[in-house]
Amino acid sequence: MSTASNPYRGFRFPAEIISEAVWLYHCFSLSLREVELILAARGIEVSYETIREWGLRFGREFATTLKRRRPQPGDKWLLDEVFIRIRGKQHYLWRAIDQNGVVLDILVQSRRNTKAAKRFFRKLLKRLRYAPRVVITDKLKSYAAAKREMRLASEHRQSQYLNNRCEVSHQPTRRRERHMKRFKSVRQAQQFLSSHSPIHNHFQLRRHLISASEHRAARARAFTAWREVTGLAQVS
Repeated sequence: MSTASNPYRGFRFPAEIISEAVWLYHCFSLSLREVELILAARGIEVSYETIREWGLRFGREFATTLKRRRPQPGDKWLLDEVFIRIRGKQHYLWRAIDQNGVVLDILVQSRRNTKAAKRFFRKLLKRLRYAPRVVITDKLKSYAAAKREMRLASEHRQSQYLNNRCEVSHQPTRRRERHMKRFKSVRQAQQFLSSHSPIHNHFQLRRHLISASEHRAARARAFTAWREVTGLAQVS
């Protein structure tokens, strides 16, 4: 990695430690202090506040690069929304995944209506630059109204059960929300989850659907991609 393009330039700790801290924080349900303790056990003395700064700066970069590298998502979008409480007020986390479980995007909003659904559709279409063949949602009427107003030609399937996979994909967020003792602001929630979802999702290999040898190969590919995204492949 050249000095000009080295994102770690000026940092006291090397790339290996910074990327390891970011990986631990986003891949597992660990608090900043727990990551600090794990690093301390390995002889690395770094404060949890420094780890927080690493997560904010590098987590966003790593997540963006991972999203750019992945192949085009599937043609089925599963959408769901779940409430999250921020400073005592109820907000909604809107999430979209494809039929393979890849998280497409997330958006934290204060409403759960047609306007909010349209805003989420626009965000997805702007970033992905293609319309899905099928949209699968629960029976919230706002989805159908938003799709109609935006004149999307995609087939729309509404079911209480077809959307289970997207509902399950909220579980890592729920665990982190409990661990962080709830999010402190909409900005913090959006910022953290925009980094957390791609990084965490990158290492979710659906082990129950593949053999042990296939899982090991997929895991090796995931780590190779992570080393390339974090710059470790060029450093070593």
